[in-house]
Amino acid sequence: MTNTTRKTTGLKLTRRGALAAAGATALAGVLPGRAAFAADKVILRTNWLFYGSHSIFFLGIDKGYYDQNSLDVVVKQGNGSGNTVRLVANKDTTFAYASGVTMMKVAAQGAPIVAVATIDATGTDAVLVNPDSGIKSFKDLEGKKVLTTAGAGVNTMFPVAAANAGADVSKIELTNVAESALVSSYLQGLAPAYLGGIDNGPAEIEANGGKPPFILNYADFGVYQPGYAIVAHRDMVKDNPDLVKRFVKGTLMATKEALANPDEAIQSLINWVASTSDDKEKKQAREVLDVTLSILYSPNNKDKRLGLNVAADWSAALDMLQKYTDLKTDMKAADFYTNDFVPESV
Repeated sequence: MTNTTRKTTGLKLTRRGALAAAGATALAGVLPGRAAFAADKVILRTNWLFYGSHSIFFLGIDKGYYDQNSLDVVVKQGNGSGNTVRLVANKDTTFAYASGVTMMKVAAQGAPIVAVATIDATGTDAVLVNPDSGIKSFKDLEGKKVLTTAGAGVNTMFPVAAANAGADVSKIELTNVAESALVSSYLQGLAPAYLGGIDNGPAEIEANGGKPPFILNYADFGVYQPGYAIVAHRDMVKDNPDLVKRFVKGTLMATKEALANPDEAIQSLINWVASTSDDKEKKQAREVLDVTLSILYSPNNKDKRLGLNVAADWSAALDMLQKYTDLKTDMKAADFYTNDFVPESV
């Protein structure tokens, strides 16, 4: 994703989050933190262009939570979870906010990365369907075109959900389009459905004049998985565990603050990435954040420990990847994450 200007006529969000104005370029590819005297500079790469859930990180900068932990955080927008975690593996980026299952696939291929905390504790992946298409099931997608974006985390478990629902995945035509063109292509009728998130997808469709979509939620078809995790390089975990601990703590402090003051979090996002905003777009951003804040705890997280990588969720995700995809690995579920840096409480 290329860096772009900060000027825009408003805040616009796309699937799992592009932040762009309609007909304009994406915003603020690189945004520095404000902690002028922080001891350690950290680069955080998001999964997509900036969107509502990323407001947590900007709130952490504005409230000084990273500064309190001796960190100078720079936030860079990403271009798909797969690309984002590979940048961590290549040591271009310190931490990533990325799809847990996508991280597992990349790590299983040999990338030296590991999840050090989970923010979105459950997945929000789904097929968003035009309600006028007559499609009511995965089986109905056979012979149809479904839009998506190369490298998107939502692609990983699509074959699993479809197979669980009794559909022949080979008969469904997945078609890649640019992230910025995904929703507009769907609204123009180029396909009756696209792969997206239930967090911001419906809100974005309606914000752009579309009808509320019919939703085929992966979770309704046996897909249990951690959602979005904080990912680090294994060398960082080994050689500088104190930095990892401080970053996780600052991020979870910001997450807790966003839960208490979501409107303030959205304002932080707007202040950093857009020169103007309107009420409709602020509402859309808030709706996206609200979904993330509603899934901070997996049902399997019995102690409600914020940021916890829940063993049962990671095990279920690995089992599905091995059963339904071409993933081959000798790694165990516990090899993909660590809770060493997740505090007992924040």
